[in-house]
Amino acid sequence: MGAVDIPKVYDDDVTHSSLNVDHTLQLPDMKPKLIELFKDLFKHWSNLDESHFSAERLSGGITNLLNTQKLSIVAAVLKVSVKEENGTMVHVTVRLYGPNTEYVINRDRELQAIYHLSAAGFGPKLLGTFENGMVQSFIHARTLDVSDMSRPKIAAEIAKQLKSFHRVDVPGSKEPQLWTDIFKFLESASNLTFDDGEKQKLYMTISFEEVEAEISQLKELTGHLNAPVVFAHNDLLSGNLMLNDDERKLYFIDFEYGSYSYRGFDIGNHFNEYAGYDCDYKLYPSKNQQYHFFRHYLNPENPNEVRAIFHDVISAMNIDCRIIIYPLLTSFISPSIIQRQ
Repeated sequence: MGAVDIPKVYDDDVTHSSLNVDHTLQLPDMKPKLIELFKDLFKHWSNLDESHFSAERLSGGITNLLNTQKLSIVAAVLKVSVKEENGTMVHVTVRLYGPNTEYVINRDRELQAIYHLSAAGFGPKLLGTFENGMVQSFIHARTLDVSDMSRPKIAAEIAKQLKSFHRVDVPGSKEPQLWTDIFKFLESASNLTFDDGEKQKLYMTISFEEVEAEISQLKELTGHLNAPVVFAHNDLLSGNLMLNDDERKLYFIDFEYGSYSYRGFDIGNHFNEYAGYDCDYKLYPSKNQQYHFFRHYLNPENPNEVRAIFHDVISAMNIDCRIIIYPLLTSFISPSIIQRQ
């Protein structure tokens, strides 16, 4: 069996259902709704008995706080298995969106990205959509641990795939969305209220005017670098990387934040993820680890070019590489230093 399980019953058209699946239900209560959804989406399975369907919960989502409510970008990820009439078992993935995620995620942009990225060989294939989620092909692989990303062979493969990812042409505006998104989040953050008095008191100490001014200065600074713009993943953490150990195949998944952005930002953001959820910046990649990554992103046969790039970028930034903003600043690599590969 290959690493990606893609049912042969589908053509290139992605079907849509107006049904909604309540992510708060326990799995036994959710299963009838899932079966109804699958029979509505995929006519090939509409006559199958309920006993042909099984489901298991794979994970919940990473949560954040927005307007004092817990927000899950993805409320649940499910594996649904279907036994077809000929006895073949087909496995697919169901992703249920969290409530109010439209304030954070542009779902239309996400679906367009998934369609074109999967056509280019990235991530699972989009099979169907419904009111609060999507159905995708199932990837037979494990999610990486944070420590996996720094392993030389895996880091090299991530770099090579990221180079190919950045070459994908996704239709739409090619303008960087980074600043648009940041200012959008800043506007939302500056209009919050908390029922908890202590939280509200702490919140009122934040000067959003100063934050906005610093962001504007950073935007102006990076504007002088003429940094290459690519379609970026923007969320290349360990949880969005999967590896089939038997086939030694790496997969990028979860393109919710995908958009056109600066090439260096995507690389710098990935380096930041070496610190993990605990933000342990002692784990941030060393110079040698960065050389290794750059070499495999640009040209494995010319490491001296990469060393020169790194030296020039650090000199241009004139900033202590140990401060937290370093991953963002040092990664806006100018095309005058690096020619597009």
